[in-house]
Amino acid sequence: MIIDKATLQVLANHCAAAAESMGYTLMRTAYSTFVKETEDFSCQLMNSRGATVASPMTMGATWYTGLDYGPVIRMFDDYREGDVYGTNDPYSGHVATHSPDMHLWAPVFHGGELVCFVGNHIHNTDVGGAVPASLSRTLTEVHQEGIRIPPTLLVRDGVMNEEMVRTLELNVRVPEQNRGDLNAQFACLKVGERKVHDIIERFGVEAFKAGLDQLLDYAEEQARSLVATIPDGDYEFADYADEDAANGYPARINLTVKVRGDTLLFDFTGTDPQLVSSLNMPTGGNPRHSLITVGLVYVLYTLDPTIILNSGTVRMLDAILPSGTVVNCEFPAAVGMRSLLSNVLQAVIVGAFTRALPDKLPASPGNGLSLVNVRTTTRGGRTIMASIGPVGGGAGGGPYEDGAEGSGANMSFLKNTPVEISESEIPIRIHKYGLVPDSGGAGLHRGGSALLMEFQLFAPQSMVTARNRDRSMISAWGVEGGQPGAQSTFTRNPYGPAPEELRNADIVPLQPGDTLRLIGPGAGGYGPAHERPIEKVVEDVRCGFVSVAKARAGYGVALNGDGSVDEAETAKLRKAMAASATTDHFSHGSGRVAFESVWTKARYALLTRILREVPVTWRFFVKHELFRVLEGRTAGRDGGTGELLAAYGDLAARFEDLPPASAFADGAVVPVAAE
Repeated sequence: MIIDKATLQVLANHCAAAAESMGYTLMRTAYSTFVKETEDFSCQLMNSRGATVASPMTMGATWYTGLDYGPVIRMFDDYREGDVYGTNDPYSGHVATHSPDMHLWAPVFHGGELVCFVGNHIHNTDVGGAVPASLSRTLTEVHQEGIRIPPTLLVRDGVMNEEMVRTLELNVRVPEQNRGDLNAQFACLKVGERKVHDIIERFGVEAFKAGLDQLLDYAEEQARSLVATIPDGDYEFADYADEDAANGYPARINLTVKVRGDTLLFDFTGTDPQLVSSLNMPTGGNPRHSLITVGLVYVLYTLDPTIILNSGTVRMLDAILPSGTVVNCEFPAAVGMRSLLSNVLQAVIVGAFTRALPDKLPASPGNGLSLVNVRTTTRGGRTIMASIGPVGGGAGGGPYEDGAEGSGANMSFLKNTPVEISESEIPIRIHKYGLVPDSGGAGLHRGGSALLMEFQLFAPQSMVTARNRDRSMISAWGVEGGQPGAQSTFTRNPYGPAPEELRNADIVPLQPGDTLRLIGPGAGGYGPAHERPIEKVVEDVRCGFVSVAKARAGYGVALNGDGSVDEAETAKLRKAMAASATTDHFSHGSGRVAFESVWTKARYALLTRILREVPVTWRFFVKHELFRVLEGRTAGRDGGTGELLAAYGDLAARFEDLPPASAFADGAVVPVAAE
């Protein structure tokens, strides 16, 4: 049955409305703040093979547009009406991406025939494990990250698998919270089932089944048409997380986007090896895994906000995901903080596409959004475990307008938790919550400002986890002359006699009366700052986004004491800025510039060759040893490959499990003697 495009669009609207209804049910009935306020959840209406056809667009996490439940659905062959299945194991089918994410799915029958599936996931605030909230970059294997439930039948004939639920409750810190959220997930599935029957009643079962598949085809057709407008070519970009482990070295994601007609290839060769920390991404090598494709979905939707978003949107994509790297880690690698590198990956994808479409795409978002959880106790001794909201940066400045302030941009558009909610649910006092002046990168269009949160706890043995702390060293980048955003900071007792800068620490024990201050990273600017209209700079100063000093130094706008513009001085300043303006496409902060003076493209290319041949279990160690030896040793005219090969040779001589340095000698250049 072929459905005309007009009817197909109407069906798409009905499916989207069904997914939205599922989302509202989940949000309104959830128990935990992280679901009902932050909205870290998703809902899916799928076809009979598990491909997502519709998901909410106005709420919840936006990473799961192309989620494919097929791998876990195919593990069972006896689906019955009323069944509910679930899993949170990131290595069983690679649908769940870390243990806090509990995914449920249920078949929908009509007249005894299985016609589709509905599904959802939530991020549980805690699923047990080594630390409160279950996640930290200090964890080194998935076994430390809480209870893992393989794909399991949870409900049959209306009867709950209570033994499984009791096992779950036994292993978590606040069991009533997990049970309440699980009940909300069940309610969400029931609403989805009811909405499917409403759609079938309107369109008929055959049109409904055919329509789901054709909606996937329609989305693919739209996406291919967009890709065909991008000039053919190879577009490379890399970006970094500050640390690959606690107090570690930067973690690199390298991407070459190859555009050929209406198809794309993402080649991640040159990306770092899997880490002995929890930043790894468990994609299973799936070239269209949701963690890999979300950045592409953002790019396509930016180019055309009218396109339909579902699993078909990314069918034109293939990807090279080298096994044993951070984009395709091997068991039992820890994966709990995969969202940190996933956000770096999204920025990398945007960066690569800005090379092809500089007049259509923005600078880097702030990234480094800290998801802050608090474990403390009430005066009566009851344990409290709750999220108090994301603290991050804004969106990158774009070709047409400034970046959104403090929005989190590509952080799934998770929402903030109102101060009143946090203070009513947790014995906490929030002293400050707002935007940070001068944090957005200067530009023709300014980068979005970062957020600041400052709070105080009063109970002993309290602990804060701040997942995804980043951008304290390597700033968000600007494009087309725009400047990088400000770095993030994290300070314990900022007003005490000895303030402690915590940088990217994500586990912080607190004593009664301790204060924490988090400042997120600013986003990158777009275009030369000296071209920003003077009246906009003046408005920025009046609104508190930019200080008088930054207006002068960053934008070349001199203000008098009464706020008026010193036109003569401004003209002089802007003329000097124009004369010294760079023509580079990207503008990076001092942290990245210093790092890449040591780790040049040539050195990293040789490092990639070496690590590819090293056993997976050795890769992280070898990387760290080579980084340690070469730390601070700026590369010479040869790109530093000779020194790298020599350092590796010393390492290989110590350990017979490593291939000899001679295997890579053709990739190194002997240093040239100084003239």
